[in-house]
Amino acid sequence: MSIAAMDSDGQDNKAATTATKGGAATGILPCQAITALWRDGEIAAAQPLLDGQIQPSSLDLRLGEVAYRVRASFLPGPGNDMAQKIAQFTMHAVDLTQGAVLERGCVYIVPLLERLALSERLSAIANPKSSTGRLDVFTRLITDGAGEFDRVEAGYHGPLYAEIAPRTFSILARTGGRLNQLRLRRGEHRLSDSELARLHQRSPLVHGAAGHENIAGGIGLTVDLQGAGEDGLIGYKARQHAPLIDIDRVGHYDPDDFWEPIHAGTGTHSGLVLNPDDFYILASREAVSVPPDHAAEMVAYDTLVGEFRVHYAGFFDPGFGWAEAGGEGTRAVLEVRSHDVPFLLEHGQTVGRLVYERLSSTPDRIYGQDIGSNYQKQTLALAKQFRRG
Repeated sequence: MSIAAMDSDGQDNKAATTATKGGAATGILPCQAITALWRDGEIAAAQPLLDGQIQPSSLDLRLGEVAYRVRASFLPGPGNDMAQKIAQFTMHAVDLTQGAVLERGCVYIVPLLERLALSERLSAIANPKSSTGRLDVFTRLITDGAGEFDRVEAGYHGPLYAEIAPRTFSILARTGGRLNQLRLRRGEHRLSDSELARLHQRSPLVHGAAGHENIAGGIGLTVDLQGAGEDGLIGYKARQHAPLIDIDRVGHYDPDDFWEPIHAGTGTHSGLVLNPDDFYILASREAVSVPPDHAAEMVAYDTLVGEFRVHYAGFFDPGFGWAEAGGEGTRAVLEVRSHDVPFLLEHGQTVGRLVYERLSSTPDRIYGQDIGSNYQKQTLALAKQFRRG
């Protein structure tokens, strides 16, 4: 539905059509507006869009036909084309059409199948997909002339590139694989703390003890290091020198070959010491909900809460954890890596903040089981490539 489908006289409101395409209302564009952008050529691709590629408030981006192994991560900078930088820093090219291994510890640049021709008031932001973050694959979007990763300036016309750096597992990737996603927006309407508090009163955004919400620059989330159930499972630590992971396989791999379970009480003083060379999957204490006319994003790293990074994949779609979409609140899974030094993480410690932004209109479909969402009722879930007990 659009924000204003009919005017007061019952006549079609032209503003509604414009809002659907992102022209009238500010905020993140919903799925039907993304579809309209594809139809009108503001989003184009070398291959047709696939079923499920357009999510409730984002577009999955697909790998192209070649990956360039480069000497270092880089940005092109204003006025520079990525193609020139790739030619300067490439060590060798890897054909992705039949699948190829992207080695851990290496940096690759992959031209994506999608390209943009945005109107002057449309911009975009990118993030790794949830499963990408849970594999510790560092993925960032780059555009021609970019001075920042994961940002697409308003009115951008040109190709898109992904920087891919597997950090824990080597991966098998191929043309059409989806590692990151794009949110398009007209203007920006991130909620202020007062707006966030009012929304939380109307429709709970975190489910926990009433009156203990930590709202300051977003809603604070804390880590669960006590666990649930008889085994007190609190998370997983990635094994060193694990086998190769094909990113397109779902429910295929035995978690024991890749992960060591972590149980409550195994750390120092009921905490967990994070080693700088290790990668962890943990979960929030709070269950999270996202109303269908909003979207959320986890702030990935905040030096005020400690020297570690939390949550590579920051997008939470409309309907995530929402009761009417089959949720009743869903815990956020946290991908955690310490920076440089060992760091003691303790139960209930604030590990990040969830910020909310309005959509320009309510999506035609929302996150949930009916669209094949993988993590709607997750507790402590590994990436979709692993079998679940």
